[in-house]
Amino acid sequence: MRWMWIDAFIEFVPGERCTAVKNVTMAEGHVHDRFPTYPVLPPGLMIEGMAQTAGILVGESRNFSENVILAKVRNAEFDDYAFPGDQLRYEARMDSIDDHGAMTSGLVFKNGEHIGRVDLMFSHVNQAIKQLDLPDHNFVFTDNLLKLVADMKHRFSTQEPSSE
Repeated sequence: MRWMWIDAFIEFVPGERCTAVKNVTMAEGHVHDRFPTYPVLPPGLMIEGMAQTAGILVGESRNFSENVILAKVRNAEFDDYAFPGDQLRYEARMDSIDDHGAMTSGLVFKNGEHIGRVDLMFSHVNQAIKQLDLPDHNFVFTDNLLKLVADMKHRFSTQEPSSE
């Protein structure tokens, strides 16, 4: 099973930026199991939420033709924790992309207040790199992630254009 650290996209501008949300609940074991008297979503999982958000932005820009692997956390800073009942918003921006990988920068908000920054580097792992003995199929963009993207694309394609 692949864990999902985002619930939905609320904005997606292909190749440029996207925004996803995550609702933190007590129904998730990782929130209450580590510190039973202090339920919290660990910062490492907020980094993973940003990695999924930004990774989908990177993958979509190349039509999900390659496995996009988190290569490096360039920067991760948090000023607060997320607790059950909070909503996290991940805002990812594409800084650069080429045949080898991509760099993204991101901001994390809790209930509308800025609480963190996560800058990431991704590597494109294509089938030309056979010496790594990787599977022939796309093992990063699983059915669950692609369903999230399909739902997002459907929702944004059926929205009324803004009058701005």
